[in-house]
Amino acid sequence: MALWLQYVVIAVAVLLSAWVVAKKQFPGPMRKLRIALALPLLRDGKPAWQRRLGRWVAPETGMSGDACGGCNSCGKS
Repeated sequence: MALWLQYVVIAVAVLLSAWVVAKKQFPGPMRKLRIALALPLLRDGKPAWQRRLGRWVAPETGMSGDACGGCNSCGKS
């Protein structure tokens, strides 16, 4: 049982790490992926838990001066 739990913890850590790297290296495609995943969950008639999940998955709406949707060589890192 302990070995199974160890594998689950490692798998979660690897998936989380891959998500963070993908968001950092590919911000534009990741934003489009998050939108594609969130839209079906946010449709009218969906249960409340699916709508909450969709709002959590969806990218932030307003673009502030610090955030960007992709690399356009603006010099910010």
